[in-house]
Amino acid sequence: MTLSTPIPTSHRRVLTLALPMTLANVTTPLLGFVGAAVIGRLGDAALLGAISLGAVIFDAIFWSFGSLRMATAGLTAQAVGAGNKSEVDRSLARALAAGGLAGLIMVLLQWPIGQAAMSLSGASPAVVVALASYFHIRILSAPFALANYAVLGSVLGRGRTDLGLMLQVAINLINIALTLALVLGADFGIAGAALAALGAEAAGLALGLFVVTRLGSHPFRIPLAEIRDAAALRRTLSVNIDVILRTLAIIAAIVVFSALGARQGDVILAANAVLWNLFLIGGFFLDGFATAAETLCGQSVGARDAAGFRAAASLSLRWCLGFGLAVSLLALAGGTSFIDFVTTNGSVRDAARAFLPLAALAPLAAATAFAYDGIYIGATWTRAMRNLMLLALIAFGIALAVVHGLGLGNAGLWIAFVIFLAARGTGQAIAYPGLARRTFPSV
Repeated sequence: MTLSTPIPTSHRRVLTLALPMTLANVTTPLLGFVGAAVIGRLGDAALLGAISLGAVIFDAIFWSFGSLRMATAGLTAQAVGAGNKSEVDRSLARALAAGGLAGLIMVLLQWPIGQAAMSLSGASPAVVVALASYFHIRILSAPFALANYAVLGSVLGRGRTDLGLMLQVAINLINIALTLALVLGADFGIAGAALAALGAEAAGLALGLFVVTRLGSHPFRIPLAEIRDAAALRRTLSVNIDVILRTLAIIAAIVVFSALGARQGDVILAANAVLWNLFLIGGFFLDGFATAAETLCGQSVGARDAAGFRAAASLSLRWCLGFGLAVSLLALAGGTSFIDFVTTNGSVRDAARAFLPLAALAPLAAATAFAYDGIYIGATWTRAMRNLMLLALIAFGIALAVVHGLGLGNAGLWIAFVIFLAARGTGQAIAYPGLARRTFPSV
């Protein structure tokens, strides 16, 4: 196959792609904080509990479909690298159709989904009543939210992370403004917070479609026959299912980690929650570099540029490892101050400090996995990524059994979680050379 134009790859290019998405990731928690703060001003603990639970429920539901963003980014990047503008539009059209359909199914199945979520929450009757009001309004945003994943993936696959940042910030700002207006101004209570989320997702989709139109894409002009092309649909479906299963495996590990921590008492549960937030801060930076890897590696695969692909993979790994090490060192140096800022409870502070050295290892242990996730998604090696994630989950289970047998308690839980993170990256590193040779057989 004839080589297309080589994909430019450099430290500057990686940073240009990574930093906007890092900023987008950092702004997202602000949304939950503002929503909780606005509802908190109403003075009803049940309402505050309901919106907090509602945020967790919808994060879990929508995050499970994050494959739409990642798969669309990988497929779009390859089409951009190959110089195939029509396939860029077709990939977006298929993703929009899939997201819209999945969202509509959620709306139609909202009653069983809502009942299951509220039963699992274990909340008090007062919280459940408020949560039901929030849930059945916000679920209407599902088609818009999932379609927004498709638009974001298409924008990122083109290498326009600046526009990705703009879209994410716009949705969050609209949501904040509507929450203030509907909850405090119009006195709609928790229903106002749900309506704000619905309005923000709808407005975000309108803005996103305007942006891709300005980029020269017209997904709604793609003939239905091309969207329904059997081979393309099979590939799109396969990539999405692989990423969904990989995401569910991550969720399973997090749920097990949280549940085992909760069994050790409220103090340990709270201490782990504080330390978990410290890990998430590192994840904001690492995820930005994973996004850069998706774009650069995907475009290099599309262009059949083996040298560019290897350079992009190498740079992404180096930046992730560098930031992972930096975040771990900062956590060790400033973690005590962070703990004291987040909680005033003396027992929780003492427990969090005791496990801080282990928790501080987590960003470094996760760095390689973040980088390889971006590389694998860009190259659409999603089946391998799925299988390696399942192997890492098995390693997590074995580690948990060992540390439990040794009676290591919460320290053992953190050790097992660090092993899980490291196993992900190690497995991907071992499989990488063979996958690269298969993708570029002539090199």
